[in-house]
Order: sequence, then structure tokens, then C-alpha cells
Amino acid sequence: MSHSNTTIITNPSTFILLGIPGLERAHIWISIPFCTMYAIALLGNFTILFIVKTEPSLHEPMYYFLCMLAVTDLVLSTSILPKMLSIFWFNSREIDFNCCFVQMFCIHGIFTMESGIFVAMAVDRYVAISNPLRYSAIMTDRVLVKSALVVVLRGIILVLPMVLLARLWPYCRTNIVPYPQCGHMNVVSLACADTSISSHYAHPFQSIFAVNFTRKG
Repeated sequence: MSHSNTTIITNPSTFILLGIPGLERAHIWISIPFCTMYAIALLGNFTILFIVKTEPSLHEPMYYFLCMLAVTDLVLSTSILPKMLSIFWFNSREIDFNCCFVQMFCIHGIFTMESGIFVAMAVDRYVAISNPLRYSAIMTDRVLVKSALVVVLRGIILVLPMVLLARLWPYCRTNIVPYPQCGHMNVVSLACADTSISSHYAHPFQSIFAVNFTRKG
């Protein structure tokens, strides 16, 4: 029996991250500011967490939200920069197929959570300014915990379907990602299928990513 019309779709076991397109020869030099920024991010955010933990006068909602922001920054930078530096320093470009999608979830999920934290911090300051005498009664520990849960669940619920959908596409064309990280559209563009659903779903997240990336820059 002829198998000429049969197509076998298989996903690669790994993706290959090429780094920064067109600047491969300068990766060693480019790694210096990235490594410096990562070290500063680790030092700065751990310092914030340590100071808030050890100083009782800072045990207030505003500083707890700041700690949440520090934790998200740590998770985000750690999910991207160690692998990026390994590409720059050791030419270690392979990333496991499933690990790539975990990184994708961390990137977009954390950015979504950060936007929620900024909203929570804005609400906290609004209450402190408009109702200073009732601030402690309104911003209780229970409200703080609920706000944190909403922020985290919002990030998971919005981003997880996007990542799971990207995980389901068949990747039979190439496994080379011409970027240093597994961003959503960086990977989905490699799928050998109509990925318009992923593109439409991810469009709002690209705006969030751009806004937060600009803020960090």
C-alpha cells in the first residue's frame, strides 16, 4: 500500500535558541550588561525582601505589594537570563521542548501578574489618600491575601490557555528559534499549522509585554 499521502507530524525533543539575531559574534560583550543587570536584580530584590521582613514598621499592604513585585521580578529574570547567559558564554543553545513552554508561561504569566500588582498598589494608595482614617480598617490582611490571590490567579488563568494551545501545535518545520528566549510568537511562528487562533488570543499580552518591558528599560 502506498504511503505517499501520509504525513507524520512529530515535535522536536529540543528547540535551538540562536541568541540575538545578527549579533552572534558580539555575544560575549553583550553578556556583560545582561549579567550586570541580573546581578543587580538579584541583589536589589533580595534586599527589598530582607528589609521588609526584618523591619516591623514596613509590615503594611504597600510594602507587601512591593515584595510581591520583587518576587515576580526574581522569577522573571531567573527564567530568562541564566539560559540567555549560557547561550552567550558557552554556546549552550538547546532547550528542552517542554522547558521552552515553561519558560514561555513564566515570561507572559509574570508580566500579566505584574500589571495586576501595579493596579493593586494604585488602589492601595487611593484608599490611603482618600480615606486615611479608615485605611487600616479597609486594607486588612484578609483583603491583602485576597488581592494577592486574584493577581496570581489572573495571571495563570489568562496565560495558561495561551501556552497550552501553543504546546498543542505541531512543530515539524524547524526547531530553530532565532531569539534568546521562548517568547510566545517566537515559538508559535515555527508551527506547521494555522496558528491564527494563538495570534488573536496573544495579541493583548503583547501590549502588556511591551509596556512592562519599557518600564523595566
